Amino acid sequence: MDSFRIVGPCRLEGSVEVSGAKNAMLPLMAATILTGGKCTLENVPELRDTTTMMRLLAVLGVPSTLEKGTLAADASEIKSFEAPYDLVRTMRASIYALGPLLAKFGKARVSMPGGCAWGPRPVDLHLQGLKALGADIRIDHGYIDASASRLRGAEIILSLPSVGATVNLMLAAVLAEGRTIIENAAREPEISALAAALNGAGAAISGEGTSRMEIEGVSAIRPFRVRVIPDRIEAGTFAAAAAITGGRVEINGCEPDHMHAVVERLEACGARVETGPGKMTVQGPGRIEPVNIETGFYPAFPTDMQAQMMAVLCRARGASSIMERVYSERFTHVPELKRLGAKIVLEGGVAVVTGVDSLQGAPVMATDIRASSALILAALAAEGETRILRIYHIDRGYERIEEKLRKLGASIERIAG
Repeated sequence: MDSFRIVGPCRLEGSVEVSGAKNAMLPLMAATILTGGKCTLENVPELRDTTTMMRLLAVLGVPSTLEKGTLAADASEIKSFEAPYDLVRTMRASIYALGPLLAKFGKARVSMPGGCAWGPRPVDLHLQGLKALGADIRIDHGYIDASASRLRGAEIILSLPSVGATVNLMLAAVLAEGRTIIENAAREPEISALAAALNGAGAAISGEGTSRMEIEGVSAIRPFRVRVIPDRIEAGTFAAAAAITGGRVEINGCEPDHMHAVVERLEACGARVETGPGKMTVQGPGRIEPVNIETGFYPAFPTDMQAQMMAVLCRARGASSIMERVYSERFTHVPELKRLGAKIVLEGGVAVVTGVDSLQGAPVMATDIRASSALILAALAAEGETRILRIYHIDRGYERIEEKLRKLGASIERIAG
């Protein structure tokens, strides 16, 4: 099992290019099921999750190829309606196949999802919404069996603005008969990107980017060619890396308008952030100021940046608090950061982080995608060698992160085995 060896401390300097967004790409890949034709996605990151979704599509009868960031998928001859456990268990976004299969073919059999190993994230909202659209759903030996002679538009009120549920319901509702209204819909840029792609292919979606979406069902979705939007979480991670190392990093190919909450908290820490079209430059402070952070649904501070900012605050001069409002159990990185010398007290959904003068390198273990990146950031600022185990997690969400960090001056290498 591969690991990272990082020797710190270092000061990152230079420029880095942001990859396409995993959380935008995966819904778009699932949307190809709706088209019955050949689709092309550009700016696709080469990630473990990309490969997993390609394998899932292939099982369904949608072969695809990925070359130099361009993914071609052919959905003209789908032969299966089942997403098997051995694929779905490794990536939660595999559940996105449920909505389009049901809408296109009137049936679907999808394993209950797996993914990161922190906290319960049930698919109840997905299933309740599909039932509202007229689907008959049963849970059979760990599989979701769904069927419907024809989905029909309905008003669906989500109890929370779940990105996953919003995606699945969009992919189902575009071919439903009549109008579907999704209240309390997710507002993330990835949702707007999916809506734009579907509208360009013949869908009739309005209200994306707001909490109320309206979808007028159409008879068919055409094959599409789209460019995947930049990964705002990767951009935020490199911004946090500049802050914790006191470096200066120019982040290219990003979309600063998607990152207001992250930029605001970085500036509160003392970092200087300059933004322009498609780029931002982050200058880390001489000493990080303590701040309080509360995660929430977009446009609030993203839960996917919580771990990285916790790493930054481990070097602040004073105490900070982080309140996790989205996933209360998303703190598996805390014990590993403490192995590096961090002072963190966790109580319920709140972590109190008291900054220390220095962190010390140590062997640590990654538990999920964002915990992995937090450990990398802490290791960059720590004295001596850090070995990060189980880095297959970070390969799910970051494209060649060690190569990008090395170009910025980091001493990081991948150790095979």
